[in-house]
Amino acid sequence: MAGYSVPGVTYPKARITDLKEVSCEGLAGSTLGNVSSGACADVTSELLEGADQGKTVTVRMTAAIYASGVESGQVIKLVRLPLSADQPANYQFSDFERRVPMLVFGLLFASVVVVVARWRGFAALVGLGFVGFIMVMFMFPALIAGTNPILVGLIGSSAIMFVALYAAHGFSARTTTALVGTLFGLILIALLGYVATKWAHLTGVASEDDYVLAAMTPDLRLTSVVICGIIVVGLGVLNDVTITQASAVWELADQGASQKRLFSRAMRIGPDHIASTVYTIAFATAGASLAVFLLITVHDRPFLDVLMTERFAAEVLAILVGSIGLVLAMPLTTAVGVAVVRASGAGKRPSTRRARLRLPTQPIVSGPVL
Repeated sequence: MAGYSVPGVTYPKARITDLKEVSCEGLAGSTLGNVSSGACADVTSELLEGADQGKTVTVRMTAAIYASGVESGQVIKLVRLPLSADQPANYQFSDFERRVPMLVFGLLFASVVVVVARWRGFAALVGLGFVGFIMVMFMFPALIAGTNPILVGLIGSSAIMFVALYAAHGFSARTTTALVGTLFGLILIALLGYVATKWAHLTGVASEDDYVLAAMTPDLRLTSVVICGIIVVGLGVLNDVTITQASAVWELADQGASQKRLFSRAMRIGPDHIASTVYTIAFATAGASLAVFLLITVHDRPFLDVLMTERFAAEVLAILVGSIGLVLAMPLTTAVGVAVVRASGAGKRPSTRRARLRLPTQPIVSGPVL
């Protein structure tokens, strides 16, 4: 597989044939003076592909990598660095080969979804595949080419929602109501995301990877990555809230809720879902950045000062903007759903059914009549 940064660099697979524990002293990436860090290892492996296929090479692993459970027979990925025409290539450890566990858990996930949710679960997986297609084939190339990030985010997200919602929930007035609420939330998030990015001076340069990206894509504006990222973050939470709220309106109508009180009763359901969704976003972000938070604690830096750095400020603003969008999309989705229910006359049949089950007004007298 060709390298992405330096011409001629490849990442061939290799199978481990021998392991030998060595001292970590002087090895880059090892913790000096820490006895508990464990031993490093010299790993001998046979190349399975590439220009030197069949050749045996030895690379060194740090203590953290070796302690993860390295054994003979495992397949790893190396970095092949070509030096010059008269010198052999240099090999270094790159990563573990994870295709098998990734494939197993991916198939397990798909199986559980299909078994529990059946057809809708299968349709949701198809929609998920379409999400990846739109992002890889449209959104990423458009951003790299320097296209307006708001247009890219709105067009790509709208296409994703159109297919994902109708594929998973079918063509119905209920699904269309959720789509209307989602589109409203997306537009609001896009506008607020643009304002937040400009006002907070989010440059999009928060790590070394951002500098590499800027060097390799001269037409890409890194602020576009921030704005489009905020839109995509809001996309997931909006879908969850709007479809649930639309379903709540229809279920209340089917259960005989008065059309005059339908909006207020549905709105009592929405806040609980919004609260749980906001917590979900916050916990997911905290979990993804847990190692960084621990490092901040070790260095005893003021938490608020670190939170104001671009890396964390961008994530916090994405959460806040997305939460504002989903909170305001909830009442709009509810109002649209109630209007559609009233126009279609849904919710009237249960009251008729109750009328037929009403008890007679005169008491029933049993026994002989005197």
